[in-house]
Amino acid sequence: MYGLAFIGGLGVPELLIILVIVVVIFGASRLPQLGKGLGEGISNFKDGLSKGKAEKPEEKKLDA
Repeated sequence: MYGLAFIGGLGVPELLIILVIVVVIFGASRLPQLGKGLGEGISNFKDGLSKGKAEKPEEKKLDA
């Protein structure tokens, strides 16, 4: 179990400690709201990136 490494070398024990700190700070009743908001934010960010790539303006040459 301790051989598993996640993001940036964080393992299971570190992630559990972070989860406990988040629960203490925000409370268990607000966790679903925080998760939903975070998920929507990530989704909007990804949509914005994909739209930005699809709508690349063509380079216009300025005749001076």
